[in-house]
Amino acid sequence: MTAARRTSLRIVGWAVILTGALSGCGLLPARKREPDPVVARVLPPPTPRTDGAIYQAGQQIELFADLKARRVGDVLTIRLTESTNASKSAVTKTAKTTAVANTGPTLFGKTITAGGVPIFQTTLNGADSFDGEGSSTQGNSFTGSLTVTVMDVQPNGNLVVQGDKTLKLNQGDEFVHLSGVVRRADIATDNTVTSDKVADAHISYSGKGVIDSSNRMGWLARFFNSAFAPY
Repeated sequence: MTAARRTSLRIVGWAVILTGALSGCGLLPARKREPDPVVARVLPPPTPRTDGAIYQAGQQIELFADLKARRVGDVLTIRLTESTNASKSAVTKTAKTTAVANTGPTLFGKTITAGGVPIFQTTLNGADSFDGEGSSTQGNSFTGSLTVTVMDVQPNGNLVVQGDKTLKLNQGDEFVHLSGVVRRADIATDNTVTSDKVADAHISYSGKGVIDSSNRMGWLARFFNSAFAPY
């Protein structure tokens, strides 16, 4: 076998190995994704019950109160109506032109020359221009509902709420987390409030499973789309 043929076979062998390695990137197990960490719920201990003729601590009967959340431990339904749209565009154009013409000095009415060519005559022309344009558009939408628990009542009456929802589906799991501050006046009669009225809102939606893994790039594709890519 000639040296050229051995070199050709060696190149083909390395190409086969490299192709197999790249195709195997998609077979690597996906890294397990966990839901975003949340603050542990620590509810205050219940008020100890005491016996009394008229009033007993730990029991509360309100004949004319509605069912709106107002105490620690009450539940409140948040209607998720998040929708954001953003767009930005910029156009920049600059232009600059420079022209200089100098005929040079004259001596006794004649231009100073060397070999018949004027040596002090100068002509300069320059032009510079820039034309740049860019645009960006993004939109997001998130709808649904999530029931949260009142974790604390602030001195002004606002409710600090937090809640999570975990859905175990056929092909993966979905995690929803919400926390924030709700004003009592914004709570509707059916004990609901829209998410756009939640102050300091922290809303997260994540998942794991077959569908989530298929929507994520492999590590080699992420490398070629990162700042470390050579081109």
